[in-house]
Amino acid sequence: MRFELFVAARYLRAKRRQAVVGVITGISVAGVAVGVASLIIALAITTGMRRDLQERLLSSTSHVELMRIKSDGIRNWRPLLDKLRHLPHVTAAAPGLYEPVLISRGARSGGAIIKGIVPAEERSVSDLLGEITQGSAAPLSESGPAILPPIVIGSDLADSIGAEAGSTIMAISPQGELTPYGLVPKYQRFRVAGIFHSGFYQYDSSFAFARLTDAQALFGEPDVISVISFKVDDLYHADRIGREIEDAAGAGFQTTNWMEQNRELFRALKLEQIVTFIVIGLIVCVAALNILIALTMMVMEKTRDIAVLMSFGVQPAQVRRIFMLQGVLISVVGTALGLVIGYVAAWAGGHYRFIQLSADIYSIDYLPFAPRLIHGVVVAAVSLGVSLLATIYPSASASRVHPAEALRYE
Repeated sequence: MRFELFVAARYLRAKRRQAVVGVITGISVAGVAVGVASLIIALAITTGMRRDLQERLLSSTSHVELMRIKSDGIRNWRPLLDKLRHLPHVTAAAPGLYEPVLISRGARSGGAIIKGIVPAEERSVSDLLGEITQGSAAPLSESGPAILPPIVIGSDLADSIGAEAGSTIMAISPQGELTPYGLVPKYQRFRVAGIFHSGFYQYDSSFAFARLTDAQALFGEPDVISVISFKVDDLYHADRIGREIEDAAGAGFQTTNWMEQNRELFRALKLEQIVTFIVIGLIVCVAALNILIALTMMVMEKTRDIAVLMSFGVQPAQVRRIFMLQGVLISVVGTALGLVIGYVAAWAGGHYRFIQLSADIYSIDYLPFAPRLIHGVVVAAVSLGVSLLATIYPSASASRVHPAEALRYE
């Protein structure tokens, strides 16, 4: 062990006449530990929120959507669909017809969006039909007319109107049809074949799936779709692939992708992560001030010891390193404790999901944790760096002690 490190460690272990220095040192270690643990937990939460929201968005919706610039829908869509699904980087494609409706059951009602689908193709671009908690989505695959067409609705929508698998609901389209008495809304009774729960409030509270032919009949749109949804092999290049799909589709079409649709959400999450790091990082700065105070008091207490060491030939630079290493040791112990506490707490939170959230506010129903190794590296570097800066003044003061003056009255 180097001489400076040996003396620094000895000073930290030795019993001091001034107990207040030891208390401040303990507070400094605890402060660094709390700051580091808080940063690890906060970064794990913000990363978990981003990860879970992105995963649920990507599992619940397509990567790219193609639609007409005009709102008259896509006609003669089958040849176009066959052409586009064979484009490079496109792994799956499915037709869909979106329209807003009012869904009611008895006196209870709620707004929703019905998507007319071809189930076999829809499953290739969205996982919502795989999240059935009541009933089954199998009736959507049945062909032919039915007295009550099947429909699959979200769990929160089902709760709001009091529906369950097997219930009969009514969907009222605002499109309506023109009669001698004016515009009369069209309506259709459906049988709830299944209820899905994705955990993503936006979909669970407002989405419903019906057969494409039933949706076209309800909306008065024979053999018309409003969108073609795509899954691509590189979701982070969905914008570039979307432009290639636009070019292949020809004039009059435009695409949107999952990044464009959720840009503000992910931008807000990124900003939240940065602000959280800065705000909670102030705890580490407060702990660094405690290190500065503890070392300053240590220098005042050990003035005679410093003078004796310097009279034995210890160089001022060595004295300065002794107190810098003392501060670094405090920081290392606190940082190590903080990393252990932070990662254990983040793992426990992610594994047991003991913190529940309101899904209608946060879009997910539990607080996710996603600790990353890189976060520990960055937080440890910041903690050690700030603590090292806090040692500069007291260590410099120690190196300027004059042995003759310090020992004059001894």
